[in-house]
Amino acid sequence: MSIRHGLLALLERGQMYGYQLRAAFEESTGSTWPLNIGQVYTTLSRLERDGLVRPLPESEAGQRPYEITDAGRADLALWFATPISRTDRPRDELAIKLALALTTPGVDVRSVVQAQRSATMRALQELTRLKYGSDRPEDLPWRLVLDSMVFQAEAEVRWLDHCESSLVRHRPSVPPAAPPGPGASGVSDPAWWADEGARR
Repeated sequence: MSIRHGLLALLERGQMYGYQLRAAFEESTGSTWPLNIGQVYTTLSRLERDGLVRPLPESEAGQRPYEITDAGRADLALWFATPISRTDRPRDELAIKLALALTTPGVDVRSVVQAQRSATMRALQELTRLKYGSDRPEDLPWRLVLDSMVFQAEAEVRWLDHCESSLVRHRPSVPPAAPPGPGASGVSDPAWWADEGARR
């Protein structure tokens, strides 16, 4: 989810200023994605630049609310109507980390897997606790966010189990020997080339 579309969706509810947007964003996501106020105002500036929101006059307290424009509504509608592509999501750092661990000398890959499983299980337990902490109807939006995180954590545990069983069967191949350098015996030895040239 992009922050820009999150803010546009919130402004579709009505006019809000920066701190209201931050509070509403965190409430909608159950504080699973905390924003700092700098991110909010930077995003609002870009949305204003792109004609998707417009600033309104400051209140007596010095707060400047924003409202969504027609172009912003069209952009938001397109975002809601367009499926999220796998290529639009962040790289899977854990998969990359394990792939590199397998090819880095001296790394105990099983320990890496076990440490990650322990951390993921702790996170899963905490997410499950939060999920069942409230069942009010108004909590449905952030419970759905928590459900997504629970399913992802469960899938990660299953994948880590698969990684561990694959490691049991894995037989690392011996990397090819590096070619001999200058001065070593072999085709790269200048003297060898000189002798070979004299025989031709």
